[in-house]
Amino acid sequence: MIGIFNDCYPPVIDGVSVTVQNYARWLNRKCGDVCVVTPAVPGAKHDEDFPVYDYFSVPIPMRKPYRMGMPYVDLDFRSRISRVGFSIVHAHSPFSSGRLALRLARQQKVPLVATFHSKYRADFERVVPSKTIVDYLVKNIVDFYSQADEVWVPQAGVAETLREYGYRGRVEVVDNGNDMATADDITPLRNEGRAMLGVSAHEPMLLFVGQHIYEKNPHLIIRALSRLRDRRWHMFFIGTGYAAEELKQLAKSKGLDGRITFMGQVADRLLLKRCYAAADLFVFPSLYDNAPLVVREAAAMETPALLAAGSTAASVVADGMNGFTCRADEHALADRLAAIMGDKALLTAAGSNARKTIARPWSEIADEVYDRYLHLIRRLKAGVA
Repeated sequence: MIGIFNDCYPPVIDGVSVTVQNYARWLNRKCGDVCVVTPAVPGAKHDEDFPVYDYFSVPIPMRKPYRMGMPYVDLDFRSRISRVGFSIVHAHSPFSSGRLALRLARQQKVPLVATFHSKYRADFERVVPSKTIVDYLVKNIVDFYSQADEVWVPQAGVAETLREYGYRGRVEVVDNGNDMATADDITPLRNEGRAMLGVSAHEPMLLFVGQHIYEKNPHLIIRALSRLRDRRWHMFFIGTGYAAEELKQLAKSKGLDGRITFMGQVADRLLLKRCYAAADLFVFPSLYDNAPLVVREAAAMETPALLAAGSTAASVVADGMNGFTCRADEHALADRLAAIMGDKALLTAAGSNARKTIARPWSEIADEVYDRYLHLIRRLKAGVA
């Protein structure tokens, strides 16, 4: 059994939970022996072709809808998971699910793969006032990854963050796939999306998808757009988060409430696909994200992204070729938005190149991941470090 462990899973939606879901789905199609282990969400029903073992959890204050898992107090879960024989375990989080994966790997003498996805220090610093405590929490994360048999990152630039935290071991780059990647013509999806959203064919449509948190700089987008009132455009925000209501109030205070639409969380993947396809530009000036899946999803729909220059997220983009970059401030963002929206040919070419260079289908990734798993299992059985 291949065990995929993470601290959230749909219906809790973020880039990592969607990645984990696709890992499990595609690996299950390939070998038929996969499970997911994750904290429970009240009322959630998992309609999957593989088992989802969930365990007791409680809400995390100020981080709705995320939950803190407590696997060791859940006696029923402990009984169920103890009967599962793993051949390899893969942790996508260093917290409750990752620690559980580490414990099971050691008990069953199987390999542990750990993927580093997020800038955890930024999360800690937002809610913990003490640098000493933040340093201690980051050290625990580094200790976790140091005990894994292999550490993976979804793109090369992400390794720099882990190194900054103090990790000194080997790192493997393993891309994330994209369940929206396709060879089909996306024109029908674009037309359907524009009709659904009420956007005319000649109106520039801008899109942000992600958690509505200040670390991702959504407020910069609103402030930049307030400088472009004399231009034609419509901006859509998809997602939720602690800053959602404040962002709505900011848009209203700037007189943009009729030109900015907040759609909330969109769990329907086809509906989300139509939104990506309908957009002319994906605006994502986050300095927080490492390898955002949303950039790849937009690219699959031939929608190029405007990213913060120097950010880890922007390392997959060559400015003006398959996407765009600018400084993460409202003045630079406004200027670049105006220039890009005024050059339809550049937008079209960048979108086409983004699709070719950034979006990879999960079928390819699953083959690569499975081969890596088998190699690691054989290597550890042979006693090769």
